[in-house]
Amino acid sequence: MSHKVHPLGFRLGVNENWNARWFDTKNFPKKLAEDVAIREYLKKKLRSAGIDKIEIERTANNLTIIINSSRPGIIIGRAGAGAEILKKDIEKILFRVRREKNRGIPAVGAFPEARIEVKEVRNPEAFAAIVGINVAEQLERRMPFRYVLKRTMERIMVNRDVKGAKITISGRLGGAEMARREWVQEGNMPRNTLRSIIDFSVQEAYTTYGVVGVKVWIYKGQRLDHAISE
Repeated sequence: MSHKVHPLGFRLGVNENWNARWFDTKNFPKKLAEDVAIREYLKKKLRSAGIDKIEIERTANNLTIIINSSRPGIIIGRAGAGAEILKKDIEKILFRVRREKNRGIPAVGAFPEARIEVKEVRNPEAFAAIVGINVAEQLERRMPFRYVLKRTMERIMVNRDVKGAKITISGRLGGAEMARREWVQEGNMPRNTLRSIIDFSVQEAYTTYGVVGVKVWIYKGQRLDHAISE
């Protein structure tokens, strides 16, 4: 049987960059746990803000969180009040994770200063994560899944940068007794070619009948120049 390979992990260092740009051999497990906790919190808190991806950069004393969103106003809030709330919540998460890693003993020493940057994403229909969230929200509102797939694919293919797309949903679709998978695809989708620029995302729709998985692939052509700089 064939093996499933993550489209983004397959292309790291070729035409995709890391979403976490730091390395620490001494405290790697602790900082990795912090990154996971921060991403889970932001994805849950800002689900309605159209989050594409969350990038984390670390230096010795600084922690920079870059949020790519199609609705930056929801994140920033009035006069930056929303960003300040996120910053305080992230500091609490860092304290909680370090206390758990230290077996209940509060961490000693200064915490890195958290800084939040918000980047606006234009043409949100061309980004897999935002499309996947929109599909999941429509399924949660009990909209017909075939209608959702068809309309979403039409909006994706309108973009000039998109050369092909595929959407897959799986679960108890329409409240059926047995789970199944439905999918729709248009255009090209060369997933085995390393130079292909493919945006991929996995989302979940929490319906009354159970969880429905949503996968989105968006193909944006090929990168013919050299590999990206690290």
